[in-house]
Amino acid sequence: MRAKTVLPAVAMTAVSMVLTLAVVMMWLGTAVPWPVALVVGLGIDGGWLATLAYERRLAAQGDHNRAVTAVGWSFGTLATGVLVAHALTAEESAGAWLAVAWLPLAAKALWLVHAMWERTALTPVALDAIRGIQQEARDEAAVARARLRAEAATEETRLTAVTEAGARVARVQAKTAQTLSSAWSTLETARAGEETGRALTSVTARVTPGVTPRWELPVWGPTEPLTARSLEAAPALSDEALDVIVDEIRTSETPALSYREMAARFRAAGHSASEVRLRAAWKRVA
Repeated sequence: MRAKTVLPAVAMTAVSMVLTLAVVMMWLGTAVPWPVALVVGLGIDGGWLATLAYERRLAAQGDHNRAVTAVGWSFGTLATGVLVAHALTAEESAGAWLAVAWLPLAAKALWLVHAMWERTALTPVALDAIRGIQQEARDEAAVARARLRAEAATEETRLTAVTEAGARVARVQAKTAQTLSSAWSTLETARAGEETGRALTSVTARVTPGVTPRWELPVWGPTEPLTARSLEAAPALSDEALDVIVDEIRTSETPALSYREMAARFRAAGHSASEVRLRAAWKRVA
């Protein structure tokens, strides 16, 4: 990984130094003796290379000097200025010389990139640890997503089952209520019919000459269960006492109360008797 940044910087540095020396020799060689031009070219390249070496030494020690960095960029700018001046004064291929005038600054920038890479480089052990942490985080996220999806699917299935069960219960209740309503309507129709009521009365109770008892519908509705305390507090009535109480309640108003009204007042008065005994007493006194 280190070679990916240092090799381009070294190559760019070598090219820029050779190019700078060649331009100085060609440009100043016609005005001054060539040894002077060579010294000038080597001076620019040497200063550039010396500051670069010192910067690399400081970077290896984990240090940094702004003055050295400024001097290095100054030499790079000077080399670029020489190349630009030569390109502007050249009679032929001025564009080509101007196109390569940026090489010294480019080499300096590549060394800056390499220094930044060195400051942020990590060991293979640290990189492996980071990859392991990232993979562990991805695994946990995937497991969490799968768990959430599974829980959502389970909850959806449960809600669907509950909804369907509730719908079935509602349909059964509606059907039962409709059946009870139809049966109650049939009983009410039979009770309201004169001939039907007389026929039912003749088979459900003894016939008293000249009197046709009223056939009552069975009680259909909510009932209140009796507690153990109320059963213990109210002793069972004998048939004679039950007949007396039923007759008193039935004849308390004119015309006489129906069985349902009498039964409601009987229980409201605090008396206790089973439905079978109470209906038998009603038939005896009626």
